[in-house]
Amino acid sequence: MIPLPHQTLIRHLAGRFDRHFDTHVRSRFFRGLDFAGPAGDPGWFGPGSAVWHVHSHTPALSFGLACAAYLEGLDPSIHWMGVDHSRITARDSGGGPTGEFDPEGAAVRFGHSLSFFIGTAYGSTETAERLARTVRAMHHTVKGTRPDGLPYDADDPGWLRWNYATVVWGLATAHERYHPRPLRGKDLDRYYGEFVRVGHALGGTDLPATKADTLECLRSYLPRLAVTPGKAARTGVNLRGTPTTPLTGPFMDWAIRDTLPTWAARMVMHQPLNPVERRARRTVLRLALNGVHTLTGPLEEFRQAQARVAGGITGAPAAPAYEPGSDPVRSRGEAEAMA
Repeated sequence: MIPLPHQTLIRHLAGRFDRHFDTHVRSRFFRGLDFAGPAGDPGWFGPGSAVWHVHSHTPALSFGLACAAYLEGLDPSIHWMGVDHSRITARDSGGGPTGEFDPEGAAVRFGHSLSFFIGTAYGSTETAERLARTVRAMHHTVKGTRPDGLPYDADDPGWLRWNYATVVWGLATAHERYHPRPLRGKDLDRYYGEFVRVGHALGGTDLPATKADTLECLRSYLPRLAVTPGKAARTGVNLRGTPTTPLTGPFMDWAIRDTLPTWAARMVMHQPLNPVERRARRTVLRLALNGVHTLTGPLEEFRQAQARVAGGITGAPAAPAYEPGSDPVRSRGEAEAMA
């Protein structure tokens, strides 16, 4: 039987995804993470949790992280944190920021993010705790002053709440729209409620725990948000000539902006397509994300977690052990060495 064109494309994408994940993600960012043991350890969530269901679909999870990063970047402090501290911003020979986008730096950031949200979802309890310690250590070093004189601090409770809300919104929205068996209503709120555990592990407080509360939380930040030069330069028609990655480019830029709450879409001048074209584009993305997932299946790490608890769990999922302010002081170099 001759394969249909879309089947050939999906197989090609699946093969590329597998090879890319092995070479650029697993070998670099999953080192030392334990998913296979100890036997019976449910980790932070365990089998049957909404988090296990949502995070096991890696292509949708990846798209959700891209959506979260886009919305998060509407906070000017996030932009300047990136300029001053992140690998996403290209550097000159002296280490100073050029203001240009660095695709390799973005790939490193994405790899760390993916390993964090996979590892905290269904890694062992110690794996989840280790990942949270590493991210907190990095956050503790991100402090500075914006060009307008306002200070920024990645440990600020208000920033942590914004960061948390954008992430849980992005992951849940991508799941709700593109997963073949999406959680809805109370089941989706169960995901929001479970995921709060991750936010608490990073030092967040007063975090929204339902879809409605999360959307309201995001909207409440509107007076603090803006379209920064960096955001404007990599949105819509301004993407022309910008280096692309698998999660960037004109189509993905549209797909990400298509998920935004109405007020955020207006900020970035997102023009809704006519219903027919919008449905067609969403169908293309749904076929691509689910086609890749169908052909590749859940990650090896997820299957290891399933095997770890196949004989039953040894106790209830453990809540994160972090107490705000209890981390030792580490330099930037020491924090990066933990990754």
